[in-house]
Amino acid sequence: MTMLPPGGQHATTTILVGGHESANGADLLPLLKTLPSALVSRPGRALHDAVVTELAAGGSVVAVLPMTWGRDPGMVADTAKTLRWLAGGAGAGRLTLCADFGTQDHLVAWLRRAAIETARDRPGAGLLLAAAAANPFDDADLHRVAHLVRAHGAGVPVEPACLSDAADLASAVQRARLLGSDEVIVVPAGFAQSAPPTALPAERVSFFGPLLSPQSIVDVVRRRTREARHDLTHGDDGIAAGLLADHGHGYAHPHAREGEVGHAHPHPQAPHSHSHPPTVAEPATTGRAAAARAEPRHREGRGPSPTEHLSSPH
Repeated sequence: MTMLPPGGQHATTTILVGGHESANGADLLPLLKTLPSALVSRPGRALHDAVVTELAAGGSVVAVLPMTWGRDPGMVADTAKTLRWLAGGAGAGRLTLCADFGTQDHLVAWLRRAAIETARDRPGAGLLLAAAAANPFDDADLHRVAHLVRAHGAGVPVEPACLSDAADLASAVQRARLLGSDEVIVVPAGFAQSAPPTALPAERVSFFGPLLSPQSIVDVVRRRTREARHDLTHGDDGIAAGLLADHGHGYAHPHAREGEVGHAHPHPQAPHSHSHPPTVAEPATTGRAAAARAEPRHREGRGPSPTEHLSSPH
């Protein structure tokens, strides 16, 4: 691929791609007030058209950032497939796929912060981790996240809630009450900045608030964009790693046994990587793909602190 010249002063347009963790991007729109060179798009045709328009507009670099906490790998892979077809021609050296906004480890850490604050300020309350219902595998990840928060979250009851409508939220609140919570605190397991669009269903039910302030989200977006531009100068546009984002997510697809003719599918070559000294803000890993898509590390009774990887709350 064509590389961005080192030290190039091209402007950058960042496209924030939203899936089910951000109401298909609706939760991200307020960020544009402080990100004037950014756009919000859904994956698929909308993203394709947005990238084509930006590439045709001039010489800016187009950085595409999957806005996920690691619970929508299919969206990341679909985004990479869209970009793969656009990386040549006008996109050569000007189109890059950023590392994901965050990981499930980050999500667990910030939800643990909510659990710790709840235990301190609202004794007897339980957490309800609310997210839009998606598909069985992404929804199963929410149950896994809830278990990790419960296991390491200061003894606060924690329940997942995959929501399709208001009735789902009411049922989840009732379940939390039956399991012993005197009060139910609804916490978004995504990018929602306000309570679910339907009214909270009962007394002693309240909305915790967003996991991150808008400014903290903007800080991470700028960091991911900056890292992607840097990697582009070294010939890594991030697309190969993105194509593998959902590999192993969902039902297993067995490879052919020895002596059998099986379904063949190519795996992209590993992208160029180059190490840099680790910083306080990000995990010490090799390459941006590894940093953003690292394996979960909640095995020893302690997850990463919220400030270990992402910006601290404002």
